[in-house]
Amino acid sequence: MDDLHQLARFDDRLSYLYLEHARVEQADKAIAVHDEGGVTDVPVAGLALLMLGPGTTVTHAAVRALADNNCLIAWVGEAGVRLYAHSTGGTRRAAGIIRQAALVSNEATRLAVVKRMYLARFAAPLDPSLSLQQIRGMEGIRVREAYAAASRASGVAWQGRNYDRGSWANADPVNRALSTANACLYGLVHAAIVSAGYSAALGFIHTGKQLSFVYDIADLYKVEFTIPVAFEVAASGRGPLERETRLACRDRFRSGRLLERILPDIASLLDVDPAGEDAGPVDEDQALPGRLWDPEHPDGLEGGQNYGAADA
Repeated sequence: MDDLHQLARFDDRLSYLYLEHARVEQADKAIAVHDEGGVTDVPVAGLALLMLGPGTTVTHAAVRALADNNCLIAWVGEAGVRLYAHSTGGTRRAAGIIRQAALVSNEATRLAVVKRMYLARFAAPLDPSLSLQQIRGMEGIRVREAYAAASRASGVAWQGRNYDRGSWANADPVNRALSTANACLYGLVHAAIVSAGYSAALGFIHTGKQLSFVYDIADLYKVEFTIPVAFEVAASGRGPLERETRLACRDRFRSGRLLERILPDIASLLDVDPAGEDAGPVDEDQALPGRLWDPEHPDGLEGGQNYGAADA
């Protein structure tokens, strides 16, 4: 890719592709998926996330093509539920993560973001005088009501969120569907976060995990997307359940225009200009060091130190 402006914007991309028992190779500027059904070409310039499940192999050239096209790669477990590793984002700009780090490192600004994250989940405005504990209590009620409503609508009995990671098959169908749907949502949100240059680890509500910010943002959408999808799939009885859940999530993410919402929502929560992240020229040399920090120049200084012979 000669010019990153040729790439599709994140909100114009396809959501994700999950593969298992396949070999992924480069094919021109795209990738080719080899499996028992034959060979399928995938235009990665319009793909946000590639989830590689058990039995997959990927060539060095294919990984480079995916990286050049700013497509996040996630190595995941069976059904896409466990995350083992992931690639980095495509942007080389650090404005987003600098803003995020500044907000999360100050108690007052972090609390303000946390409140905005909770308030964004409610359809109607809340009393600004409510404490964080009161808002969290209301959010817990909202989520429990969402589970109950999905149970009534689908006819699937709901005994609570409960499953054993070490004994996946013993969980009831709706809990397995919820885990699968949430894994798809986490992967897509993760791809959005790194594509815009934010850190997946610097969470505001969640903390202490490398995906804390992913959990923060994904929680904005679970009631609307993954909870109803999981109950609908569990009620349908179609199988295999995990595959049907992934397909249903893909369709619901597209119809709900989720990709168009994630980055603007993050920008709103962090109070940043969403257009500012893509402003300025494209980096012609991705390995070229950036500006130098200086206390008297907030925007930094151009260039680096010259250690040539003339300065010896």
